[in-house]
Amino acid sequence: MQVKIYTDGAARGNPDGPGGYGAVLEYVDPKGTLHTKELSQGYKKTTNNRMELMAVIVALEALNRPCEVELYSDSKYVVDAFNQHWIDSWLKKGWKRGKNEPVKNADLWKRLLKAKEPHQVTFIWVKGHDGHPQNERCDTLATTAADGNDLSDDTIQ
Repeated sequence: MQVKIYTDGAARGNPDGPGGYGAVLEYVDPKGTLHTKELSQGYKKTTNNRMELMAVIVALEALNRPCEVELYSDSKYVVDAFNQHWIDSWLKKGWKRGKNEPVKNADLWKRLLKAKEPHQVTFIWVKGHDGHPQNERCDTLATTAADGNDLSDDTIQ
């Protein structure tokens, strides 16, 4: 099955709530019907990179069978980690980077690797704030997801 995932780690979420990340899965079933699934989680205080990682993780974890995935993200950090093989380097160095500094958010990167494992994922960077249609789609869909599914508990401290 082919799936498109649109994520945004800074989706505003419910303006009266704590905010949240958003992710939207789109896929077409064997009968040709388009389906969407919105995913989000509220948060209190955390960084954008952590939010984007969580958006990608929950989207991949929501897939219950191996899929071909096109994942659209405005996070160059997340996309480059896979497309430029940073992850491979971190694994070889024991989750170290640069001058032997620990990789930030290693817990989430490990969870993302596990979530990605059964799927064939293509990470596509959509530069933000320049009118790129896929970035606008990420922003719009992910914010709608965050608005609709905001939760009060914080699972990513």
